[in-house]
Amino acid sequence: MPTLRPFRLSTSVFALALVALPLAVGVGFTPRADAQQVNVNVSGDADGLESAIRGASLSFALTEDTEGENVSQDYVAAARADYRRILTALYAQGYYGGTISIKVDGREASTIAPLSAPARIGTIAIDVTPGPQFRFGTAAIGPLAPDTELPDDFTTGEVARANTIRDAANRSTTAWREAGHARATVASQQITAIHDQNRLDATVTLRPGPQLTFGTLTITGNERVRTDRIQRIAGYPEGAIFSPDELDRVATRLRRTGAFQSVSLQESDTIGPNNTQPIAMTVAEMPPRRLGFGAEISTDEGLALSTYWMHRNIRHAAQNLRFDAAISGIAGESGGPDYSVGVTFKRPGFVNYHNDLTISALLERQDEADYLLDQLTLNALVTRYIYDNLTVTGGFGLLIAREESAGITREYTLLTMPLTGTLDNRDNALSAKSGWYLNLAITPFIGLSDIDSGVRLYGDARYYHSFGERLTFAAHGQLGSVVGPDVEEAPTDYLFYSGGGGTVRGQSYKSLGIPITRNGQEVTLGGTSFIGAQLEARFDLTNSISLVGFYDLGMVGADPLPSDGDEWQSGAGLGLRYNTPIGPIRLDVATPANGDDAGKSVQVYIGIGQAF
Repeated sequence: MPTLRPFRLSTSVFALALVALPLAVGVGFTPRADAQQVNVNVSGDADGLESAIRGASLSFALTEDTEGENVSQDYVAAARADYRRILTALYAQGYYGGTISIKVDGREASTIAPLSAPARIGTIAIDVTPGPQFRFGTAAIGPLAPDTELPDDFTTGEVARANTIRDAANRSTTAWREAGHARATVASQQITAIHDQNRLDATVTLRPGPQLTFGTLTITGNERVRTDRIQRIAGYPEGAIFSPDELDRVATRLRRTGAFQSVSLQESDTIGPNNTQPIAMTVAEMPPRRLGFGAEISTDEGLALSTYWMHRNIRHAAQNLRFDAAISGIAGESGGPDYSVGVTFKRPGFVNYHNDLTISALLERQDEADYLLDQLTLNALVTRYIYDNLTVTGGFGLLIAREESAGITREYTLLTMPLTGTLDNRDNALSAKSGWYLNLAITPFIGLSDIDSGVRLYGDARYYHSFGERLTFAAHGQLGSVVGPDVEEAPTDYLFYSGGGGTVRGQSYKSLGIPITRNGQEVTLGGTSFIGAQLEARFDLTNSISLVGFYDLGMVGADPLPSDGDEWQSGAGLGLRYNTPIGPIRLDVATPANGDDAGKSVQVYIGIGQAF
């Protein structure tokens, strides 16, 4: 075996190597680019065109890439690619006779080979003469499916944007596909620019193909979930007229089970027997087991810890079994620690693919300043998916409770019939920037022992609107009412309080309620009516960090309907959000905005997810 001997480089040889290194060509040396400047000049008075060109330019994008280590070759390659990209941007705005010049330190970029880039680049000058804007002469497309909605500007006399033609073709083929013609495509297109008239004639011919029905479904990729369960949950409509929307719903039904990492549906390139469209489904399964943890902390409520263990595929049927445990109020100032343990079983595709069955049990203790509550809640609920964004959940429940307050003990049992409707139109459930959300819960309850019957109502509405890329306004409204028993007789967990995270930040947790005298002691119980409102302005400082300003308001009443004399409280503050894949990490600092402590005390809240 040969012996390896150490190699030593003398000082003189090492110095010579340092001198010779920059002279080496093609031996790993890449010229570095110093600070570049990209100038964009658009001749004429083309409204908004300069912004479009900057957005299309790779050269301009490189100057804003402060984290990249770009070299001169990158800038030359980007400049050469910019000719086609800027031309496409001109076509998109209706300019078909423009000229483009891109010079790198005075040399036209098209004459510079990327591998012959200069060692240093100072300025890239992009000069664009767009020429006249063209308008449609002929704007024709067909044959069209019934109820096809073409773009309003795809007509004679309107600006002839290339994107408008593309949009018209996409809408038209989509309309045919929605009518069952799965193989609809563009057969031909004739687009002619008449330069002396600044006119563009566009004629697009479609080939709808035959109307097809859903054909055979082939499922691959499942290793643990049974194929028959996938078929039942998916609700694949074999034999029905083809619909791309229905195909999307098939994938959605499987994804919402949580058992699959991905679901892909591929249409066959060939038409099946009897004018059918065969579909190939490929699924990738999630790991069957998962362990999770959560934590929140606030000045008044203390530390809250939670954990769960979940199995996503009980009996190889994509059924979900989850165990939860939580403790809150650790080192808090509003009573002792609260505990809860629960188990939830969920079966998708219950009776048919429109329904999920959920069976749950929750045992909890609430140790608050004015009461101690031990409670067991059992529920059997069915969720019906009416539309993609609309669900209705209903069923039966049993609540068994033991309550201590001011030396008085109550024990009671309720039969409940909860009914909840949810309409979710948000763009992102974790951190919405647009859309709205509505939830209405109606829970009739029948007292089986030592308690009156009644109904609890609770509504939750949220709205989000963004201005530009960075600023989002969010509004949250809450309404609650308990009809039937009065404040002292109603189930304690059904009453409403205000103060703390979830209602009014800055105010102490559950600080606003209804004061009563019980057994000679002053205690505060929740109210039978509630109004809450939260407003937030969220500004993205970077892609990861956001600044939030907020104002919260809460009102609690002793009657089922709020009145003018009911007491209210408010809070205001600032917060930071740090975006993560599981939702933003939230830090809020708030102070009371009314009352004796207005501006004099501070509450801090830390958790995961937006406040609403």
